[in-house]
Amino acid sequence: MASFVVSYHPFFSPTSRLYSPSPSLSIPSVTQCKGWGRGVLMLPLKCLSKQTPDSETESSSSSSSSSISAYSWCAGLGGLGFLETTYLTYLKLTNSDVFCPIGGGTCSDVLNSDYAAVFGVPLPLIGMAAYGLVTILGLQLAGKSVPFGIGETNGRLVLLGTTTSMSAASAYFLYILSTQFPGASCSYCLVSALLSFSLFFTSLKDFQLKDIQKTVVLQLCIASLVVATLSTSYNTLPVSTSLADIDLQPFTVEITTQSSPLALSLAKHLQSIGAKMYGAFWCSHCVEQKQMFGREAAKLLDYVECFPNGYRKGIKIDKACSAAGIEGFPTWVINGEVKELF
Repeated sequence: MASFVVSYHPFFSPTSRLYSPSPSLSIPSVTQCKGWGRGVLMLPLKCLSKQTPDSETESSSSSSSSSISAYSWCAGLGGLGFLETTYLTYLKLTNSDVFCPIGGGTCSDVLNSDYAAVFGVPLPLIGMAAYGLVTILGLQLAGKSVPFGIGETNGRLVLLGTTTSMSAASAYFLYILSTQFPGASCSYCLVSALLSFSLFFTSLKDFQLKDIQKTVVLQLCIASLVVATLSTSYNTLPVSTSLADIDLQPFTVEITTQSSPLALSLAKHLQSIGAKMYGAFWCSHCVEQKQMFGREAAKLLDYVECFPNGYRKGIKIDKACSAAGIEGFPTWVINGEVKELF
């Protein structure tokens, strides 16, 4: 409440209107005090608060910049994931060795195992498609131009559904890594999981609590569908239940017999024509054949170990043995002909 005092001369009528009050001022009453030839008019005025258009614009721009920032984060994180999965997809399709900065051979074992594909489709290829979709949606939502005319609201829901499925898949893969590859380290798997979880929480940050309550059922359905699909795919892997718990570390068996002149001559001949013997460290028939050659002759043989890093569930045969079409041990390749001697 504010009071304004207006002094006027007696020759002027107090009823004369000297100014027009602002529409935002309320004048409930007028009090007039008369003195010696001079009157005092007191006008109690009430100042009404009103939000200016500038403050509304600032509030709107602040909310808009927050949304754009979240979408930009999604686009950036999605781009990093797209680059990673593109690299892994290239290696998978070209059957090249993967460079593992942390974990060494165990990283390659995980990425080349049966768990690196879902219904025959390479897992990095699926990840590349998912990260690419997140990147495109993040860029489009940040620019307020959602593709296919689905609208910003539906675009946000598609983004949230995609990141939900990615985080659910990453959680399942971390479970597989810890149970099926104990002690193994896969830096690419951990980076992908970190990106997926970060994308999920970043996209979820743009939703209000009441919006999250409305979509929680949909998110649970998406996560359940992803886990069910992956479980169905991995349950069809051709792995014998009797070998499910085997974890063999590589070892060598000492050859104790002495080589005969005939065995030495045969070993030298096989070496000269480029013959190769493919085997596995646990193969008893491989050891028997080496014992037949003897200690000296066995050293001359071109022996290829098909499981140099040991054997456990999910580990694939070595690339050299796979390329030669080895199905049992021992197997000889002599002059381009595969001879299975077991």
